[in-house]
Amino acid sequence: MRVLRKGMPEFSPFAGLRYDTGRVSLDAVIAPPYDVVDADERGRLAARHRANAVLVELPDEDRPSGRDRYAQAAHLLAAWTDEGILRRDPKPAIYVYRMVVPGGPTTTGVLGALGLATGPAGILPHEQTLPKPKSDRLDLLRATRANLSPIWGLSMAGGLSDLLDLDRPPDAAATDDDGVDHHLWVVDDEATIAAVASVIGSAPVVLADGHHRFETALAYQAEAPGDGADAVLALVVELSERELAVGPIHRVLKGLPEGIDLVDAFGSWFDVTRVGDLDDRSVGAISHGSLALVAPAGVWLLTARDGTPEAAGSDLDTSQVALVLAELPEHDLDFRYSTESAVAAVTSGDAQAAVLVRPVTVDQIREWAAAGKRMPPKSTYFFPKPRTGMVFRTLDG
Repeated sequence: MRVLRKGMPEFSPFAGLRYDTGRVSLDAVIAPPYDVVDADERGRLAARHRANAVLVELPDEDRPSGRDRYAQAAHLLAAWTDEGILRRDPKPAIYVYRMVVPGGPTTTGVLGALGLATGPAGILPHEQTLPKPKSDRLDLLRATRANLSPIWGLSMAGGLSDLLDLDRPPDAAATDDDGVDHHLWVVDDEATIAAVASVIGSAPVVLADGHHRFETALAYQAEAPGDGADAVLALVVELSERELAVGPIHRVLKGLPEGIDLVDAFGSWFDVTRVGDLDDRSVGAISHGSLALVAPAGVWLLTARDGTPEAAGSDLDTSQVALVLAELPEHDLDFRYSTESAVAAVTSGDAQAAVLVRPVTVDQIREWAAAGKRMPPKSTYFFPKPRTGMVFRTLDG
């Protein structure tokens, strides 16, 4: 019998609800995480298939029936199950999930039910969160009683990846719109389940993505403890450079007063070195591993001055840039996940400036987690993203 360390994560199998790939193509029904889907993409996904996962993850009201958004999501989930589009696996299982970027990184983790009652030592938020309404996700969970998309946790225990190296074809496979391949294996043998749960239960799990979904699950557990609410669907990946690709989240500035001298503002905390005009040559010179300011008047490298890391409380780019942003007049701050998008916001006139930051390293994530500290909001971008619809977890099943 497996013995959990006190205060460490509990990871359990569940009988997943999955699309019957004999009835539907998985490519047609998976969707990105809800928080990266805009209105246009939601429309495209909804038109792709009448059972696309986005219809329950980002539901619309059904006026003819009088059902609100959340009741409609619950109705669709039940209807797809009754129709056989969704089928429940016959036994509790864990689900090995591999994401493969052609010519890029491969990430392999395992989906299971991560216990919510392990205490603060077991599940560690790694990043501060920006204020965001939580009632939407909570109302959806109340109505559907299902975890539709997983949170993403990083296991600080070594050896998890070795247990997930399967040598048989996947039980389900799909390719998303970005060309990323998503493979899923159903693992229902007790020995493997116990081995995986034992490794995950031996060290803390750091939240990589899904902080708001995690907080929503905790809120619902407080309302209805037990009966499936004491756990949340989670993708757990070993905290290892071979499994993780971490990208930067650049800052884009809007709404600043006309004529503000941003070079002077950043000069309070950084040595500012002009690279050149805002053109492909200058952007190319700084786009790989540089902290930089991009504005219509040009491109500048930023090098922290003595005392800046100490004032910021860390040597992370996001912490140090926050010193400058806090001193600027009131403005709007946006976030972009690629250099191209951040620079395009400036060249198009949509933004007044962009600050290109460097990605956080896996070692930095491990160090901050071990110290029990949270990074500033929007410090890490993990990719590729797991798709909604590979497997659902119902609280009643």
